[in-house]
Amino acid sequence: MAISVLNSDSFEEATKSGVTVTDFWATWCTPCKIQAPILEKLSNEMPSVKFGKIDVDQNQETANGLGIKAIPTLIVKKDGEVVDRIVGVHNQKQLTDIIDKYTK
Repeated sequence: MAISVLNSDSFEEATKSGVTVTDFWATWCTPCKIQAPILEKLSNEMPSVKFGKIDVDQNQETANGLGIKAIPTLIVKKDGEVVDRIVGVHNQKQLTDIIDKYTK
C-alpha cells in the first residue's frame, strides 16, 4: 500500500478513523530520508494501517499544532486520537512493535 501525501487540509480527514501513522518530514532532512524506505516497507506489510506523510515546511500550521519540534516525527492516531509520537529514526522491528500495540 502506498504512503499518502497529506497536507494541512487533508490531514484530519485522512487520520480520523482506524490506525494511522503520519510521517512529519522535510526534503532537506537526512534522517527523514533514512526513515522513508522503512515506512514504505511497513505500509506494504501492515495493510490495516494507513500511512501518510506531511512536509513540515509546506504545512507548518499542522506541524505546529501537533507540537512537532524535531523531524522525523511519526504521529500514531487511533480513531482520530493521537496515541503515540515517535521521534527520530527507528528500524522496522521497533516501529512494528510500537504500531502493533494499537492494531490488536
